[in-house]
Formats: sequence, structure tokens, C-alpha cells
Amino acid sequence: MATVSSKDGVLCVMDGTKTFHPTAEEVYAVVFENAAAIRGIPVSKDAFEAIGIDYSAFPGDPVVQLTVDYNDNQPQVACRLVAKASSFVAETPCRDGVMFDYAIDSGHWVPLPIGALDAAKEFLSRANIQAFGPLTLAQYLRVLRIDDLPITVEDCTGDALSASNVAKHTPGHLPATFNGTLYPYQSAGFHWLSFMSRNDLGAIIADEMGLGKTVQVICLLLESVMMARGPNLIVGPATILENWRRELLRFGPSLRVLVHSGPRRTGMPTGFIGVDVVLASFETTVADISLFRNLTWDILVIDEAQGIKNPQTKRSIQLRTLNRRCTVAVTGTPMENHLTDLWSIADFAVPSLLGSLSDFQRRHPDTLDGAALLEPLVSPVILRRTVADVGGDLPPRVDIPQPLEMDPASADVYEALRTATDTTAGAVLSSLMALRMFCTHPWLQKQFTHVADATACSVKLRRLFEIVEEIVLSDGKALVFTSYQGATDLIVAEVATRFQIPATFIDGRVPVPDRQPKVDAFAATTGPALLVLNPKAAGTGLNITAANHVIHYNLEWNPAVEDQASARAHRRGQTRAVTIHRLFYINTVEDVINDRMIRKRAIAKTAVVGTDGEEQDVAEIIRALRVSPVNHASGK
Repeated sequence: MATVSSKDGVLCVMDGTKTFHPTAEEVYAVVFENAAAIRGIPVSKDAFEAIGIDYSAFPGDPVVQLTVDYNDNQPQVACRLVAKASSFVAETPCRDGVMFDYAIDSGHWVPLPIGALDAAKEFLSRANIQAFGPLTLAQYLRVLRIDDLPITVEDCTGDALSASNVAKHTPGHLPATFNGTLYPYQSAGFHWLSFMSRNDLGAIIADEMGLGKTVQVICLLLESVMMARGPNLIVGPATILENWRRELLRFGPSLRVLVHSGPRRTGMPTGFIGVDVVLASFETTVADISLFRNLTWDILVIDEAQGIKNPQTKRSIQLRTLNRRCTVAVTGTPMENHLTDLWSIADFAVPSLLGSLSDFQRRHPDTLDGAALLEPLVSPVILRRTVADVGGDLPPRVDIPQPLEMDPASADVYEALRTATDTTAGAVLSSLMALRMFCTHPWLQKQFTHVADATACSVKLRRLFEIVEEIVLSDGKALVFTSYQGATDLIVAEVATRFQIPATFIDGRVPVPDRQPKVDAFAATTGPALLVLNPKAAGTGLNITAANHVIHYNLEWNPAVEDQASARAHRRGQTRAVTIHRLFYINTVEDVINDRMIRKRAIAKTAVVGTDGEEQDVAEIIRALRVSPVNHASGK
């Protein structure tokens, strides 16, 4: 008569030198149907009961259970086949690739129903998984989107795999070549990006404006280069390329960066040899798509990724053909109007994550229920922190420089105006003013007046509206400071038309008694609003803490004027962090003004100099008049 034993949850029948593992059906036949043998070997019910196990005659429900374990502090998904019956829940064993159709726990044996293992194997096949056990994050995400599974799948991961949770609990070190200091939430963001990259998954970093998405991505690029995986490509609006170039130089000075723009850009893949990071605009990348397809990029960064929210556009279609190992979509607004906006960005970053567009629209209509069903699918790949979330890490004021590069046509006109300026002592101020006005908008100097779209001839205005769009989508309020009435009228009219939000102004045309009522109306507005101010007429005396964004559309010669203007929102009584945006063109008078402002602030908290440039500033003004954007706007 054979004997029975149990080890590690597996029953074993032994008859001399012959040993085998019985199935649930065989055990049931002996224990409940008085069968006298299994596979021709005599065995009794007493032999099974002698090992101290209580056998259930009723099968448990077969369930695929997904849980999260931590291995070296890294989250790891475990996929188990369990039997569930009343309060009994236990994993079915698997030995040498063989699955068993029962589970044993605390002296209790529960069988799975006939056909359960076939259903489990079909699940593995459809999920493209070799066996039950650890899953990669990519495999886990694939399981979530399978329809009509032959077996119940129970996701017990909760929010353990959400990007925000993984970011908080994933340890790591900053790249040795990183030059700077990160806030704790920024370090966590980089570690999450690194975790996603190591899993060969794309990611969407959607932190609110002002939280430093760029520097977190730069750390990831440095890690890529340190691991000799490059090259890397950054694609975004032309308005932000200069800021990327400067930030890369600042935080990753070891990186070899190429701005691919203008008529002098390379037409051969060999032109990228020895380059760590290539910067290109959406338009240039699409125009040169065959060139970019010749390389396999380690990390493809799409900044202002809402620019590919429409999957049917040529831009979205062409960019999807780029060969890359990992994609990082950077956006402060992952969903602007419809759930399909998010589908497009997510599908670009993590292809097939949400299935086809038609399947997605069927499963996730533009309703609250559709969004609720979508959240667990996308939360592992989208990291979204707001200023309120990380307020303890942040200073009460966040300064964001917005260096811009003139387009070639504007650079040529600027150069013509510059070379025609009078640099005699009595005329330098008017010459400086003319160039500053052109930088504010060409129309102020009667240039490009034949162009109907105000943004078509002004990179700066285009960037302003990109910033305003994100502020509007986050229900923020903004103050825009400009010295020129022409710019004020243009901005107010365009914002009201483009964004359908309240937009008004305060400058010398508004009587002093009427200014505070305008501020009060601005504060009382529910939702986003814009107030355009002259820094001299409205830069002092007003308390405008309803605004959480300040945009300096043209820089002031005097740092004190700008500081006083910023203080309209960043002052006592403000309950939110205030983001200060400063727009200026590089290689123009504005670049010199910006450098001068930085130098003055380094000398003292507030430098007191003439607001229009006193006599002692003539040398600096003349230097400003010598700076030219020509041969810079056409490529680097």
C-alpha cells in the first residue's frame, strides 16, 4: 500500500521507488469516492488523512491574484493562481513548470474545479506570460487591458503601482555628472523615471507648471549617457528649445548637445555622431523625419506633449514612427478637452497601453464613469504633482526664465533696425526703446503688419499663449506686465478671443480711482482670468494676491521695477506659491537686460538704477545695441 506525504503545499504518493504527484481529481476519488488506487498503485483514504490534512469536497474558485511585493525596495508585481472558498485563500503550487489544481493551507486542502488549469493556461497565453510568478510592469499593464478573460483576475495592487507611490518609495542616486540640487519631490520624480526606463517603459511626467519637469528629465538623460546608451532626442515647440539648451548646459555640462535647426542643420545621420542630446522642434522633426528614423534613440522626450493630443495629425503620425527604447512625454496638461487627448499622449509614450483608439473610445466615453475606469490603467505611467502637493518642498516663489530665440525673419528685421540705430550719446535711449519695442512685438515698430496672425511673427507672443493655455487649464490667474500700450491691447484682445476668459488691463489710461475696482473684479472672477498691467502705473500700491502667476512679457531695465511688479502677487496674504515667468529674446537687447539684472541682483537685493537708463548706464546700453541675433536664429 502506498504512502502519502505533503511538502511545500504539494501532495506526493510513494510506492517503493515510484513517486508521483496526484491531481485534485485523483485525490477526490480516493478521499470521497473510496477509490482504492491511483494510476494502478494501491492507496487508501487513511493514507491521505494520516498526514493531518482536512479535505474539502467542494472546489474553490480559481482566481488569478495580482499583488505587489518589494524586492530591494523596488515594487514588483506577483501573479498567483489561488483557490478561494469562504475564508480560505491559498496559492496553488507550481513545481518544475507543472501547475497543480488544488491548494493547501493551514491543514486544509481545497481543489479547483475541472477545467480550471486549462483556463489558467489560456490566461497565460493571452497575456503573453510564460508562467505564474513575478511580472514586469509592462506585463502587468498588459493584463489589465485584456477583455473577456477565461478566469477571474483580482487586482490587489491598490495604488502601490501608481506613479506617485512608486516615486515616493523607489530609492536611488542622482547621476554623478548632475550639476545641481533637487528638491525631494524632484529626486523622487527622477527615480521614478529611472524605474520606468529600466523596465523599458515610457512615462508621462505631468507635474504642474513651475515644478521643474525639465531638470528631472535631464537627470534621466545623464543616466542614459552614463550607461552609454544614447543618443537621445528632445522634440517640442520651437519656443522652448533655447530654454532646454540652457538648462542642459547648466545641469548637465558634460552633455554634448546639438540644436538641430535652420538651414545649416545636418542632412546625414553621421551629423549626430558624438552627440548625446539632439534638440529639434516639432516642425523640423516632421520635415526631417526620414533622417531621424535612421537612428534608434535611447530616450525620446516630447515636451509640451499636448502638441500630439490629436492622433490624426501629420505631426502625431510621423513622430510615432521614430525608433526609440523609451519615450518620456512632458506636459502640464495631459488632458485638455477629451479623454482621447490622454489616449494619444499615453499611446505615444507607452504604445498599446490603452488599446486601439476605437476600443478606447468604446470602453472610455467622455463621462465621469469613463474617466474613473481609465484612472487605474494610466496611474502607473503618469506622474502628476501640483504645487499644493509639494508646497512644503517649495519656496513661496518659483522663478522660471523663458529664454527665446527669434525666428530668422524677425532676426533679419531686428538686425536691420539695430544697424540703423543712432549710438550718439543723446540718441541711445530712443534706439534702445525701438529695439525693445520690436522685441515686445514687431507690430509696435510697424513691422510684419501684413501678417494677420499676431503669433505668426512673434515667437514671444506664441510662448506667452502656451503659458497662458496651461494656466487656464489649471484654473489659475495671471498678471502680465508690459510697458507698452500696443502690447497691452494686443494681449487683452487675443487672450479674450483665444481662451474665452476674462481679460482686462490697468495702465496710465485707467484713472487711479478705477484701478482697485478692476483688481477686485479680477479677484472675484471664478476660474481663470488675466490682468495686463503696466509695471509703472500698476507696479506699486496694488494687492493682487488672487493671481498665482506673474508673467514679465518684456523685461525692465531697472530690476527694482520688476521686483515691485512681482510683489503685486507675491506678498503677504498670498496663500499659494507664485510662479514668476520672465520672457526674453537671446542675443538681443533683452538678453543684455537680463544679464544686467542678474548681475545687479547678485550685488544687492534690490539695485536702484534709473528706470530708463541714466547717464551712467550709457556704456551698457551701447553694449546692448551691439548684440545681434543674426547667425544665431538660423542654427547653432
